[in-house]
Amino acid sequence: MRLDLSLYLITDRGRCAGLGLVETVMAAVRGGVTMVQLRDKQARDAELIDQARQLKTALAGSGVPLIINDRLEVALACGADGLHIGQDDGDVARARGALGSEAILGLSVQTHEQMVRVDAEHLDYLGLGPVFATPSKHDHAEPLGFEGLASLVAASPLPTVAIGGLKAEHVAATHQAGAQGLAVVSAICGAPDPEAAARAFCSPRR
Repeated sequence: MRLDLSLYLITDRGRCAGLGLVETVMAAVRGGVTMVQLRDKQARDAELIDQARQLKTALAGSGVPLIINDRLEVALACGADGLHIGQDDGDVARARGALGSEAILGLSVQTHEQMVRVDAEHLDYLGLGPVFATPSKHDHAEPLGFEGLASLVAASPLPTVAIGGLKAEHVAATHQAGAQGLAVVSAICGAPDPEAAARAFCSPRR
């Protein structure tokens, strides 16, 4: 499946509750989201698998891949298009071996120390951040700002997507820093109209 990091939606259970998970995601896809990551740290595996299968069915034919956050077993069980892991979420080579060569595999990177250890052979992209502090993740690293983001992008051997407190007005600065796209949680999941919120991120590119 094509890797398009332009507008990467990461789900948030609480912020999607108003419209519902599937409804929020599909509205965002209509607005221009190019990738979807299912993230729910509290859900049990069985619950997450059920959510993922619902999303896979809804996304069928859209060309938008479904990525699972952290949980390799869930990604395998639901037939997801890929997996995104953090620095402490398991071995990249092991994940690639289990997923196969066609799956999308991403890794979060916050520092240059982490960047030099990146296993580029087994990865497809890197998530860089946080650019700003964000309420959707309380244990995040020190914010990079756009200068720090640009420095990490320049050191990256792989395509990159920026994450952390990003809003539609940050699209130009993110691209100027060299990232291929923006990963967004609150600015879309927390919006009353996720489709319009997603479209606002896309309009500067048109």
